[in-house]
Amino acid sequence: MTASIPRRAVVRLGAAVPAALVAGSALGAAAAHAAPARSFPTTIALPDGFQPEGITIGSTPYAYFGSLATGDVYRASLATGEGAVISKGPGTATVGLRIDHRGRLFLAGGGAGDARVVDACSGKILASYAFATGTAFVNDVVLTPDAAWFTDSYNAVLYALPLGPGGALPGPGQVVRLPLTGDWHQRPDFNANGITRTPDHRALLVVQATSAGLLHRVDPGTGRTRVVDLGRATLPNGDGMLLLGRTLYVVQQQQNAIDVFELDEAGTSGRRTTRITDPRFQIPTTVAVHGRRLYLPNARFDVEPQPTTTYTAVAVDRP
Repeated sequence: MTASIPRRAVVRLGAAVPAALVAGSALGAAAAHAAPARSFPTTIALPDGFQPEGITIGSTPYAYFGSLATGDVYRASLATGEGAVISKGPGTATVGLRIDHRGRLFLAGGGAGDARVVDACSGKILASYAFATGTAFVNDVVLTPDAAWFTDSYNAVLYALPLGPGGALPGPGQVVRLPLTGDWHQRPDFNANGITRTPDHRALLVVQATSAGLLHRVDPGTGRTRVVDLGRATLPNGDGMLLLGRTLYVVQQQQNAIDVFELDEAGTSGRRTTRITDPRFQIPTTVAVHGRRLYLPNARFDVEPQPTTTYTAVAVDRP
């Protein structure tokens, strides 16, 4: 289906909402958490061969990870580091994922061109959505009060699942397809990757990675994009993003770093304030927050994955 997002969703995207209503987003999660105990582990072992990519943390101290290998979802306690697979995948990837305050996980399906919604407690699949056929890579997702928005790294389009009253999930035929226009020029390589909201919640921010290295501000009503002025900074390896207030954290995977920017309220410009590195980084891809700590899964894209390949997630302090 090709359509623009319903006007109601555009209005609500910019609305001020209580932290509890956006607990699945980075900002809501940060507001909901007390600082984690200093005894919490800073390195969490993930299953051998898991191939993690996405991470999300909700209103309780548990992190959820998606597997590129199988689509499994793994839940780990931030307090102990122990965990288990809570939802078996379909044999295709789970890439980006987000949890909402209702305990639902929204999962991006990578090369399968689809998305799933899973109950974070039971692991039951609540809904499945086909976004694209042919070449596609549904990469990352962000939640707003009225929609779940997904990027596609091989197509100049965003997909949206409009949410009804009480957060009701849409039917399969209600998927919104929003073409990207304006400053967006599709490259022959990997394009749209991480996604989040602007500080004023009126628009979306999307990384156009690899050769472009740009951050775009996207009008959710029209799909028109504008390149965000970051001064001399570029994001050639930009992946997952986290917005806390006006502070934007962008994971630069191949550089084993997180670049930190201070944005203006509308998300039209920003300046890089610092770079976070850590010797435990092994090509991290995405980032989530709990209290004063940032958590990142190590994707280890520099090694050929095997069933015995070890993977970890690591925690670093926020500056």
